Amino acid sequence: MDGNAYVHLFQTRDNNYVYDVNTNSILKVSKEIYDYLKQRTDGCKESVNEQMEQEIGKMLSAGFLSSKRMREVEHPYSELLPYFIKNMLNTITLQVTQQCNLRCNYCAYSGTYENRIHSDKTMSFEIAKKGIDFLIQNSSEAHKLNIGFYGGEPLLMYELINSCVSYAKKEAIGKDIRFSMTTNGTLINDRIMDFFVINDFHILISLDGPEEIHDKNRRFAVNGQGTYKSILANISRFKSKYPDYVKKNISFNAVLDSTTDFNCMNEFFCKYDDIKDFKTTVNTIANKYLKTNIDVCEHYMIQQRYENFKYMLYKVNKLDMKFISKLLNREFAKFQDKLCNRKYAKRIFDKDHHGGPCVPAIKKLFMDINGVFYPCERVSELSEPMKIGNVYEGLDIGKMRNILNIGKLTENACKNCWAYRFCYLCAVQADNLTELSAEKKLSNCKKVRLHVEEDFKDYCMLMEFGCSFEEEEIKYLNA
Repeated sequence: MDGNAYVHLFQTRDNNYVYDVNTNSILKVSKEIYDYLKQRTDGCKESVNEQMEQEIGKMLSAGFLSSKRMREVEHPYSELLPYFIKNMLNTITLQVTQQCNLRCNYCAYSGTYENRIHSDKTMSFEIAKKGIDFLIQNSSEAHKLNIGFYGGEPLLMYELINSCVSYAKKEAIGKDIRFSMTTNGTLINDRIMDFFVINDFHILISLDGPEEIHDKNRRFAVNGQGTYKSILANISRFKSKYPDYVKKNISFNAVLDSTTDFNCMNEFFCKYDDIKDFKTTVNTIANKYLKTNIDVCEHYMIQQRYENFKYMLYKVNKLDMKFISKLLNREFAKFQDKLCNRKYAKRIFDKDHHGGPCVPAIKKLFMDINGVFYPCERVSELSEPMKIGNVYEGLDIGKMRNILNIGKLTENACKNCWAYRFCYLCAVQADNLTELSAEKKLSNCKKVRLHVEEDFKDYCMLMEFGCSFEEEEIKYLNA
């Protein structure tokens, strides 16, 4: 076999594995085969006995252990971008204001990020209409459209949002158009409740946990008081007035502060009567564009890892589901989709690209108050590479291709990286606000490979203990 086989070797406590990059397969092998492959990939020549030679031959005949690598880094959708943006746009998020009635410690507008700042600027109806028109005019092959409203706090611009909804409904004839909003929940009153219900809005409310945790970061701008009681009162009133709508259309987003108590947050979202039935997604405080390091408390990490461990016990039928944190559902769903539902291949394509970047403007399109387009609401509005067009001149294909093909910055490294299929780096990790930097992107690669290997180990360990994943086809080669 070729000593340059495109593989990655790893071990669990009891077994030895080979990840074959070309076929995207995980193979369980004997310790002898594992040691032999490690020696070969390290550049050493090792002799093999007859049994090992047969096993290696079996693997080679099955298409494993190939040394083939991609010849060029290029995203498969790169050439299709002009067609996509002309015909398949399906969503736009409008930044209707940069104003907010809160001053949250971790907010992208708070001054701790190289991102945005609070201002009194708002979007005009004329710019909003142009954004909606742009979406409709470039969506001939998209039957479902989504218009999102974002801030600042979007409900400060209720009248503008109301006008946008009426305009979109009138103009998007024949389309299934849906509306969504991310809000802090403090301004919801009876009139707004009625508006949400009539227009079937999907609402994401920011709520970080019980009062002492939520109010640590999320406070009113005018007096510095916590916002928890105001939000819970509004939710309670909303549930009383429209219980079916609330159950179906409202969910929470919790930002996990790693200096607080994870168990306390977990108990709140899983057991508190007024909250436990809502869907909840969790995010950590974003470290992209952050000016200072994020503090992480040891007790928080211990508690979170213990909940991860309990979730794994549940997956191998050693713990009842009622003891599992729903805050981890999203992460384990992503884990299962990434590993259990991965696609097998016969070989690597000559042109390919690592995972991570989404297709700009297709998965998301963010428009700021001035009508400038960005690939999503999480990028910096101060970044030149992230400004991918505007509502007057349209989208910039060149900038979009640079974002989609971020792997070209680090082409040689990506061609030889065993974890490229599972990479989650996008252009944000290369953005230094003036250009997309190869050095900045490469600084994240070691962490990615460590995360992917840990996922591999967790996945194989779960399989060893009898976990049955849907659509699972892990290949075992027994020596």
